[in-house]
Parts: sequence; structure tokens; C-alpha cells
Amino acid sequence: MRSNLSSHLRLFIQEIVIVSPFFRYFVYNFNEMTMKTFAVLCLFLTASFVVSAQSPLNFGIKAGFNSSKITTDESMFDEDNISNFVAGAFARVNVKSFYLQPEAYFSSKGGKLEDTNKNSFDLKTIDVPVLLGYKVINKGLVNLRVNAGPVMSFVTSKDVDGPDFESGKLKDSIYGFQYGAGLDLLFFSLDVRMENSFGDIYSGHSDEKSKMFLVTLGFFLL
Repeated sequence: MRSNLSSHLRLFIQEIVIVSPFFRYFVYNFNEMTMKTFAVLCLFLTASFVVSAQSPLNFGIKAGFNSSKITTDESMFDEDNISNFVAGAFARVNVKSFYLQPEAYFSSKGGKLEDTNKNSFDLKTIDVPVLLGYKVINKGLVNLRVNAGPVMSFVTSKDVDGPDFESGKLKDSIYGFQYGAGLDLLFFSLDVRMENSFGDIYSGHSDEKSKMFLVTLGFFLL
């Protein structure tokens, strides 16, 4: 019984191979077709990378995480970080090895101040940094960069959980400064930065400021 089934199956496959020219072409040329398709795709992607790298204007999207804290001049408090996320978009104007990079992204930041009580700060902001950068290595498809510039944070939501501070006294806008380094590889853009606020972010008797470390990965759309 099994031998009869095997014989019929072999005959069926032989008939398909003999009768169907398309099937024979596909089987015999599968490897060649795959390699040609892969080569065309690689050529297309390389051409796209080159055009994007040489463009004087780039656009992209980015996302990542941050680690932020609130600092104070009140020695009774211990400062602790919280981790959160960022997501938004960026543009880049290239002039030889220099570039100007404005960005806009949603960020969640804050920190903890603790003594006998625990005070947790949670701020939702729209951050708009404008960075001036220099490409230390400028190879088109691979760039190593440094940058720095001011950042404006518009507070969209603010909350304080704790007895020592009031959310109503947190300011609605925060001015700061960012600095860091980045790496561009093909369509990807990695950035590592520090951010420090200017002045007091809290309208109280003490001096509270915001500090943040952030890592983002961007993707060039143009």
C-alpha cells in the first residue's frame, strides 16, 4: 500500500515538472532569481542612503528614554531619579560639517525628593531644542557628531505626590540647555545628551532645578 502511494506521488511530481514550464523555470532558476532580487534591493537602498546623506535638509522621527531628577538647595532632601520616555520628530539643516537641528518631542520627566516624607514630581512636557552641531567624522553614510543648544519645555501636565511641595507652584515653561554627541549610520541616528534647566522650576522659597540624561534613536525619512 505504501509503495503504491509513493509510486503515485513520484509520478504526480514528475508530471507537474514535465507539464508545467513555469514550475520547471521556477525550480531551476529560484536561486538566480533570489540573488538578482536581493542585488536590486541592495542597489536601491544604497542609492537612497547616498541621496539622503548628501541632502542639505533631513527630516526624521525619534524615540527613546530618559533618566531625570529634581535638584534642590535644601540639604534635608535626598534626590532620586526616575526613568521615562521621549518621542517626536527632528529636522536637520546641513552646511558642510556643521548643522542646525531643531526638534519637537513629547517628554515625561520629573524626580523624587525625600526626607521623612516622599515627594514625587511628574511633568509631561513638549520639548523644543535647537541644537548647533559639528560632524567630527563626516563620511556621508556614517557621521560622528557633537552638538549643543537651548531647549524650551512647555509643561502640559504637572503633578506632585507628597506633602512638602504643591503642583500649582511648578512653572508652566522651563528653559534649559542640552549638550551631547551622536552617531548617524545609514538611515539611523543615535543621540546621547544631558539637559540642565536654567533657573528655578518651582515658585517657592527654595531653588529647584531639573536635570535629565536622555538616549534617543532616530530614523531619517528624508
